[in-house]
Amino acid sequence: MHQPNNPDRINLLAQKWQEGTITKEEREEFEKWYNNFDNSLEINSDESQTEMEQRLYSLIAQKGNIRTKQTITIKWTRLAAAASILLCLGIGSYYFIKQDEAKPIAKAVQQDVSPGSNKATLTLSNGQQISLNDAGNGPLAVQGNTNITKTSDGNLAYEPTDGHSPASAAIAYNTVSTPLGGQYHLILSDGSEVWLNAGSSIKYPTSFKGTERKVEITGEVYFEIAHNAAMPFHVVTERQVVDVLGTHFNVNAYKDETAIRTTLLEGSVRVTGSNNTKIIQPGEQAILNSDGLNVTNADLEEAVAWKNGEFRFNDEKIGSIMRKLARWYDIEVTFKGPAPEEGFNGKISRYKNISQALKMLEKTKAVHFQIEGKKVIVMQ
Repeated sequence: MHQPNNPDRINLLAQKWQEGTITKEEREEFEKWYNNFDNSLEINSDESQTEMEQRLYSLIAQKGNIRTKQTITIKWTRLAAAASILLCLGIGSYYFIKQDEAKPIAKAVQQDVSPGSNKATLTLSNGQQISLNDAGNGPLAVQGNTNITKTSDGNLAYEPTDGHSPASAAIAYNTVSTPLGGQYHLILSDGSEVWLNAGSSIKYPTSFKGTERKVEITGEVYFEIAHNAAMPFHVVTERQVVDVLGTHFNVNAYKDETAIRTTLLEGSVRVTGSNNTKIIQPGEQAILNSDGLNVTNADLEEAVAWKNGEFRFNDEKIGSIMRKLARWYDIEVTFKGPAPEEGFNGKISRYKNISQALKMLEKTKAVHFQIEGKKVIVMQ
């Protein structure tokens, strides 16, 4: 059985890791040794090359139980492999150490971007704006005969007041908008539920009157419409209208996308656009683009993954993927050279830092990324 923390053993494991010949058991052994380190492993971005080498050498020597007289004779190169693995595993700014390079070691800054969260702005009919992520739970405002409340779970709800406003009273319209890096859930006065993705908005009456219910949206919105055969529900975008009675569906109408996609999960809807009308059934998707309005089978899990807290990619081009990431992480994306033509597949939580989503894509070897603050550079 190998002696724990034996310096020669640790160096051997590190070298095998770098060469790609390490076994599963050996990797677990090395990770166990690595986990003995505390936060002192983190590298300060202002730390010089020499300071980094000296401190890591001292840490590895200490964890490896190397005596002082040994430290004098053991050279840095014997521990360079271990140090490089530690730096790659560590958090924060780090250096890549390569044994086979006599050149000065290059410094690379590892940065990351946190995921989006529940945040939105409510604009009342009088133009007053309320930051919903800053507002406390409880009553927010009264619009006509409707109370507006932020619920205990952070959602926005519209409920009728005890009083009655005149039938001739003007309809009050509110708007909820999410910034890049935001999402939000609200319940309309008829009980219909609405989920907004990042960079989206919905304009709606505080209470529905007459013979129809109509809202206007931008961006991407998921609906679960309360059934009311006497009052059809209409969702209006810049280029199309969706008519429903009671159903579950998703509308992706971002302006930077080449098509508006309406995906149906339950019920039946009528989609009108480009002087054409289509009825779609559950499991189908209406696509409105330069070719007109067409219906195809839908990948339901992919279409509503965002609402379920995931990214799902099914043979998806890198340009489309990066637009999704840009909205959720509120980042700028630039391409260095031509974009890869391959389709990408994968699934990951939307609540991971962006580096983890990018690492998943990099496993294909078809694309690589560089993070610079709130900017991500895409390279082949």
